[in-house]
Amino acid sequence: MGVDDKATLSELKSVYRGLIKEWHPDKFQEHEEEKHVAEEKSKHIISAYHFLVSINPETIAIHQDDYTETISNSAIEDFEFKSEILRIVFSDGKEYEYYGVPKAIYVKLVNADTPSRFARRHIFNSYIYRSTSRLVAS
Repeated sequence: MGVDDKATLSELKSVYRGLIKEWHPDKFQEHEEEKHVAEEKSKHIISAYHFLVSINPETIAIHQDDYTETISNSAIEDFEFKSEILRIVFSDGKEYEYYGVPKAIYVKLVNADTPSRFARRHIFNSYIYRSTSRLVAS
């Protein structure tokens, strides 16, 4: 989307609206191939926007109390690792994805006597994360 990691939610929204306006498929009704390209581009823009909003510091701050409650009081029920993305499901039903997690940390999590304690010490506040609970519910 052409924004840096310091972009505010307001800036993200402005850039998003501009890109969607530029690539909206309705602008390309006359040419089927261009319309198809615009549809794909719009999907990528929407996906990128939702991702960037979900990891934005403002969003993280808004949901910090809820996140702290989950990581402090809920056990890990399940986890899955793929391409440096660790997805953790908690006993309260919430799910979070952690980005940039090295495979070595995942292996240590798998082998930990107490995965929740290991994650509290080495994962929860060490990696960029986002809630995927709302994504699953949608």
